[in-house]
Amino acid sequence: MTSVRERTEEEKMLAGDLYLASDPVLMSKRAKATKLCREYNSADGEDDQLVRRTILELLLGSVGDDVAILSPFRVDYGVNTFIGNKVFMNWGMIILDTCRVTIGDNVLFGPNVALLSATHPLDPAMRRDWGPELGKPITIGDDVWFGGNCTVLPGITIGNGCTIGAGSVVTRDVEPYTVVAGNPAKVLKRLAKPDEEK
Repeated sequence: MTSVRERTEEEKMLAGDLYLASDPVLMSKRAKATKLCREYNSADGEDDQLVRRTILELLLGSVGDDVAILSPFRVDYGVNTFIGNKVFMNWGMIILDTCRVTIGDNVLFGPNVALLSATHPLDPAMRRDWGPELGKPITIGDDVWFGGNCTVLPGITIGNGCTIGAGSVVTRDVEPYTVVAGNPAKVLKRLAKPDEEK
C-alpha cells in the first residue's frame, strides 16, 4: 500500500483550500515579503530605481518591463504576484496574494487599490482562535484602468480593456471592454472591442 503525502499548508493555500496561516513556512515567507516591501518603500529617490527594480525581482513571482510602483506598496507573499509590462501602480497599492494574482500588460492603478485574493470562512466559529483561511486567484487582463480606492475580491477575473470606476468594489467577473463602477460594481457601459472599431 502506498502512502499519500499530506499537502503542506502552502499547497493548500495555493489550491484555494482551507489552510493555517500560522504555519511557520508561511509566516517566514510573509516576514520576508514585509522586509522587502519596507526596503522598496524606503528606496524612493531618483537614484534608487535600480535598487527598486532588484527588490521587485526578488519579491514578486515575475515583473515585466516598464513597471512603476509608487510607495507605499505592500504584498502579503509577493511570490504569488505576476505583473506584466507597462504597469503603473499609484500610492497605497495592496496585494494580498494568498493565491495567484496575475496582472496583464498596460494596466493602470489609481491610488489605494486593493487586490484581495485572501478571505476567511463565513462560519464565525471557524474564524475563532486564528482559524483557517482560504483564497481564490485574481486575474486582470491587458489595458485595464482602475480608478482610486478600488477593491477586487477573491476569485475575480477582469477582462481586457476594462475601466473600473473610482471607489468600486468588484465582487463578480468583469467581461472584456466593460466600464463598471459602484459598490458592488455594476456595468455602466460596454466598449467597442478593437476589432469592432472603424
